[in-house]
Amino acid sequence: MLFFKRQKHDFYKLLRDQAEITLEGLAGMRAFIDAPDPAKGMRVQELEKQADEQRRILIDALNQSLVTPFDREDIFGLSRAIDDMIDYARSTVEEMMLFEVSTDQHLKMMARAIHEGGEEIVKAVKLLHEHPSVVQEHIIRAKKHENQVEHLYREALVELFKNPNVVTILKTRELYRHLSNSADRGDEAADIIGDILVKSA
Repeated sequence: MLFFKRQKHDFYKLLRDQAEITLEGLAGMRAFIDAPDPAKGMRVQELEKQADEQRRILIDALNQSLVTPFDREDIFGLSRAIDDMIDYARSTVEEMMLFEVSTDQHLKMMARAIHEGGEEIVKAVKLLHEHPSVVQEHIIRAKKHENQVEHLYREALVELFKNPNVVTILKTRELYRHLSNSADRGDEAADIIGDILVKSA
């Protein structure tokens, strides 16, 4: 009878790889919103597919592993939150192209804050294994960016609802909502990383 040794997986690296692809996607979204271009939009869609593939690899590794460096639920939840960030970024780009919505300053400022928050999430994930004491600072910064997005979101809606064109309101509000949701998932990722720190202390 043959016995197959379970492969040991590096979950820190798997999360880091997923987070880095996601950050590239967020940067692509920001670049698209700053200056919309179909090629930039297609690049975001491509990166979202790559991020999905990386998440599938991580989930497969999770299913194969009896022992993980921290709670399985936290690995799964952090991966899901990071995945949702780029999913909403892709939705924003796709709907801007599909519905032919012009960019505006609110979209640009929200995209910038989301991208900068994503940078802090990636830094936190990278430092989680070997330098956990430094991670909290990046969590705080990531959550500040999320709060900024929520403030920008409300400001954007106030101005949008002054527009007499109902169709424009409906289409643009969805874009604002996608960006708000992306920021919310970044905040969730930061919270999960914080939970991991507490449990590992």
